[in-house]
Amino acid sequence: MLTSITDGILCCLTGKTGSGVVLPVESSGCTDGFEFVEVKPGRVLRIRHIIPERPPKPDPEPIQEQEQNQDQEQELEQKTELSQDQGKGPGTGKEEEKEVSGEEGGSTVHCKRKITVYRNGQLVIENLGDVLHSEILQCQNGDVEPCTTLEVELADYNSATAATTPDPKPAPLPPTTSTGNGSAAAGPQKPAPPPRRKRRKPKRTVMIDSERKISSCKGTDADVALFFVHGVGGSLDIWGSQLNFFSRLGYEVIAPDLAGHGASTAPQIAAAYTFYALAEDLRAIFKRYARKRNILIGHSYGVSFCTFLAHEYPEQVHKVVMINGGGPTALEPSLCSIFQLPSCVLHCLSPCLAWSFLKAGFARQGAKEKQLLKEGNAFNVSPFVLRAMMSGQYWPEGDEVYHAELTVPILLVHGMYDKFVPMEEDQRMAEILLFAFLKVIEEGSHMVMMECPETVNTLLHEFFLWEPDTSKKDLTTARAITASQNPPANGTTQASKGIKPLNK
Repeated sequence: MLTSITDGILCCLTGKTGSGVVLPVESSGCTDGFEFVEVKPGRVLRIRHIIPERPPKPDPEPIQEQEQNQDQEQELEQKTELSQDQGKGPGTGKEEEKEVSGEEGGSTVHCKRKITVYRNGQLVIENLGDVLHSEILQCQNGDVEPCTTLEVELADYNSATAATTPDPKPAPLPPTTSTGNGSAAAGPQKPAPPPRRKRRKPKRTVMIDSERKISSCKGTDADVALFFVHGVGGSLDIWGSQLNFFSRLGYEVIAPDLAGHGASTAPQIAAAYTFYALAEDLRAIFKRYARKRNILIGHSYGVSFCTFLAHEYPEQVHKVVMINGGGPTALEPSLCSIFQLPSCVLHCLSPCLAWSFLKAGFARQGAKEKQLLKEGNAFNVSPFVLRAMMSGQYWPEGDEVYHAELTVPILLVHGMYDKFVPMEEDQRMAEILLFAFLKVIEEGSHMVMMECPETVNTLLHEFFLWEPDTSKKDLTTARAITASQNPPANGTTQASKGIKPLNK
């Protein structure tokens, strides 16, 4: 404590930020899965890139030689089968070709929704496509059902009470005419007409209509890559349990150190730590290591970068995992935060900040958690970088509409005892997103992937293997077509038979 105060005083006198700047060991190269990539001149990031050793594919020539005799023996049988197949109809061969070509797996879902923003701050989302229902923890396939038009009115996140409109008051009853003896006149009274509601004018309308193929991502698939992105004050070391677990399963994993974190370079300019500067760094990393199907896993502030990449590259991002990422709101730095203090003052307060992070980031504050914090190299950044990171969180585009436009399946993981991100924010995120599944880990906090590595690894792996089940969708569609072609003879409607109307 005294040492940090002394260093802080020297920092104020000399105008330097102390010895918190971490430089890479080497400018380039790969040692033990670590690489150093220069995304910009003088801007080098440390990357942990693990490529699994997959067994080479067997040479088909020896197999063909062994099966050559068997093919000759079956040649006569095939001729007889072809002669029999000619009497089955012209569509039989095409169906068999479709079955063979569908060995890759995966299901296609219809992503269609209408997003309308009104001038009073209200957001209306109409889901017109498919809806996914799934219990990810039990590793069940999600059911895809045709969705009726669902209209959800969402008030502005910052002014929820101001945007809501009160219920219209009922119209007063018309006065009754009385007869000479004081009794009311007999006869039916006409009900009062309903009050007219003013027609709202939309300020902005976004229409999404596309199809997305969602498939199971196994470790043996060479076209799958996992990207892990940490948050403020962290490093790639916080993903140690996840990187080792999924690399042993055969997945290709990529985890970068953000600028100023871990072993990446720390530029001494505040503009190097804005959201847009860090997002461009991750864009370069993504374009360098991306495969055909990429899964993004973000924690805290890293969730915003995963959202940015999923919005920029919807065809390449296959799935997204958000761990304690917060609500779907635009980023804006707080002017009354403690991180607005000078760097030398933050350097003096670094022991207190580290203690408060341990208390708020972990459900328990024992020797095990302190060791995890030390091994994960978390909250071990210079005061200048910490101040610049918190002040550079400005991203006005990342609002509710931006998140509602995402069509990628997203798994939300929240620690029950998280003191940084309230539960309501992740619940609101799940409400805004198109395909989202929220899972709460009761024994975890903000650093849930370090506190409960087994639970998080199992949950993530089941989400990677998950794919929607379209069998019920096809069955429902077939029944609807049959019902439209064969209307009931007794005059009953579809609603009386249990089929929900389009607008309830």
